[in-house]
Amino acid sequence: MSMIDIQDLISKNEPLASLPNTFYKLREVVADPDCDFDDIAEVISVDPSLTLRLLKIVNSAFYGFCGEIETISHALAVVGTGQLMQLVLATTVVEQFKGIPKDLMDMKRFWKHSVACGLSARAIHQARGEHDGESIFVAGLLHDIGRLVMCLKVPDQLKLVIDFAGKSGDRWHKAEAKYFGFDHGAVGGALLRAWNLPKKLQEAVAHHHFPTSADNFPQEAAVVHLADRISHQIISGPDHDMEEYAYEKSAWDAVQLSEDLHLQQIIEQAEAQFEEVSQIFLQTA
Repeated sequence: MSMIDIQDLISKNEPLASLPNTFYKLREVVADPDCDFDDIAEVISVDPSLTLRLLKIVNSAFYGFCGEIETISHALAVVGTGQLMQLVLATTVVEQFKGIPKDLMDMKRFWKHSVACGLSARAIHQARGEHDGESIFVAGLLHDIGRLVMCLKVPDQLKLVIDFAGKSGDRWHKAEAKYFGFDHGAVGGALLRAWNLPKKLQEAVAHHHFPTSADNFPQEAAVVHLADRISHQIISGPDHDMEEYAYEKSAWDAVQLSEDLHLQQIIEQAEAQFEEVSQIFLQTA
């Protein structure tokens, strides 16, 4: 058992301690009841790479506008302020994690899995008849973010854990819990708390392996839990043995859907968007 404090992983690293100023400035402007689309667009346009990424996402298969949206003001009018804020958050976070050692994490594979999880979570959300799936997309996208924190902060210990998991057959999160006393989900939740992001997002990430342990938002945690497994299916293909990705069957009841009736539709929707959306995020990473 390693005696590492979960808060030390977050607070003792300046770049991780907070998100870039653009995000907080944007949140401040959006919270002002007198602000309009031009005010918001002005803050975003200060960051040309962010502007470009947002326009790429809005014009991608994620929404299906296919090249019709040319300005941030137009994007705000079409997808809404809250939704665009979630996309700003998603692309901003991806940029925070550079310099992860290649022997610890294949970052291309990591972000592909993360995007597939986000798209699957959004597809589950929509299968439930819910709209505004951007926040649950972000929860899926960031579900394994704690693993990147561990890569940056405790790479040697994490390597031991990965080796142990490989030899023992344990899932990574279980091996982490045995060694550190917490898993990457808990680290991700702590990071999002430090960033002052919504509790719903914190819980969905922190409890994605054990959704029934979420106190306030077990349904969101269950959505991400299912999306995590579905994303492995999308990336590995239909012939891959999914038994190694054990999951809580009760999660289907929690999200009020049926695996038999809805799984294929969810996979098809996520797959239709996957290539294009993952490329946008891989360009950022």
